[in-house]
Amino acid sequence: MNDKSAKTGSGSAVPGETLASNRKKSPTAGFFSKFCKQRMSLAAGIFIVILIIIALFGPYLTPYDSNEPDYDVLMSGPSMAHWAGTDEYGRDILSRLIEGTRLTLAVSLSAVGIAAFLGTILGLLSGFYGGWLDRLIMRSSDVLFSFPDLLLAIAIVAILGPGLMNVVIAVAVFGTPSFARIIRSVTLSAKETLFVEAAHSMGAKNRRIIWKHIFPETVPSVIVNVTMKIGGAILAAASLSFLGMGATPTDPDWGAMLSMGRDYLSIAPHIVYFPGAAIFLTVLAFNLVGDGLRDALDPKTKN
Repeated sequence: MNDKSAKTGSGSAVPGETLASNRKKSPTAGFFSKFCKQRMSLAAGIFIVILIIIALFGPYLTPYDSNEPDYDVLMSGPSMAHWAGTDEYGRDILSRLIEGTRLTLAVSLSAVGIAAFLGTILGLLSGFYGGWLDRLIMRSSDVLFSFPDLLLAIAIVAILGPGLMNVVIAVAVFGTPSFARIIRSVTLSAKETLFVEAAHSMGAKNRRIIWKHIFPETVPSVIVNVTMKIGGAILAAASLSFLGMGATPTDPDWGAMLSMGRDYLSIAPHIVYFPGAAIFLTVLAFNLVGDGLRDALDPKTKN
């Protein structure tokens, strides 16, 4: 009796508890668990989701037509009628900010998406095949890295001409080398793993090895770098629009709003403050989410 009770005492493991403790979390559950523990990144992620909703449903959320002037309320400050005030033409700033969200996210996401696509392909080819192809891709990247990002973007837009499409191309061009270098580094590491060597020994074709075995290893790096680069793309696009090389003055672009409002900074500072705050908060949110994703996707991070 005593022996039996000793075996089932408090020091013994209950079978159900043992099974539960041995049961591993799924990768998705582990990722969300790590990410949700980072309060700042989680709050930034919620902010980005709100921005995406605003971008999708912006025309239904604006209280006024973003391009409709009202000459009775030129440069009026924030009020109950115009929560963010009006600009030099009497246009509602809040309505322009809401519609500008779609424009800003579309330009930045398109540019970073193109850069990620091209950079991933170049990085995979460079790291896997090596040789002259690796030298060509990396030396070309070094040439682009030698120029400051914004200066390179200005040069490209100056050659192609002003316009949002050319801004997308310019931002994608200076964003591609960083993706190529990061993916090359991951590819070089993955190429030396046992499962890739086993695939080689079994006669698998290079194309299958690249896309079936190596590319999945690069996905976390791509996701983190995309998130971090979106903030930089927003700043670059806003800077080009501020210089008059991106959006037209009638477009509700945040950078263009800053450019048009700088002449009235002393008498109507709200024209600059609100689009400036929108750019600041959006870039900060993407950077915080990028930090959170990097920590959540790092296998060395403890749950």
